[in-house]
Parts: sequence; structure tokens; C-alpha cells
Amino acid sequence: VQLQASGGGLVQIGGSLRLSCAASVGTFSSYNVGWFRQAPGKQRELVVSMSTGGSTNYAASVEGRFTISRDNLKKTVYLQMNSLKPEDTAVYYCSADSRYSVLRYGGSVYWGQGTEVTVSS
Repeated sequence: VQLQASGGGLVQIGGSLRLSCAASVGTFSSYNVGWFRQAPGKQRELVVSMSTGGSTNYAASVEGRFTISRDNLKKTVYLQMNSLKPEDTAVYYCSADSRYSVLRYGGSVYWGQGTEVTVSS
């Protein structure tokens, strides 16, 4: 499985960005997917995960502002980020795994290369 993340950039406080993660895999619908982020000097953390059945788990810090979605035909997962705050500044990584529990705890071996999001005034 190869994952290619894109869509990061510099955005003002309160602005929006949409991240994309394209997968090179045979049956994308068989994989649970998620977005993680790592801010400078901090550990990587789960932002949101989505199971193959569509169940989602959001970090409390992004609940109501971020939305994950997936297009299995395009083999792509998206992260719509609204009402961005300075504390959302981080490198964002997508991940995929056939095991949801492994994905949620960051244990997957499949990661995108990361896309940087900077929220500034």
C-alpha cells in the first residue's frame, strides 16, 4: 500500500483546508483509514479514523470542525478542516490498515509522506 498526501499549506486563523490522500492499493475499500498529525516537539496523535464500514472516531480537539470522508472508487480519503486554529499547525499524515484497532493506535505500517499545515494570523 502506498499513500500520497497532499493539500497542506498556509492558512489564516478561521480558514479552511482540504487534505487528500491517494492510495495505490488493490482493494481500497478493505482498508480502514485515518489522519494523524505531529506538531513540532510533540508526539504524533490521531486526528480521526474511519472504519471500512464508515464509523468514525474524532479527537476531541477537532470534533465539529474536521470531517473525514472517503471515495473508494478514487481510492482517496479526504480531511476537510474548517475553523482552523493555530494549535492545528502540524504535519498531517494519512494511514491505512486492514485492522481498525491497529490503525487507531498508530500501529499501521502504511503511512503517507505527510503534508504540512500552518495556521497563522
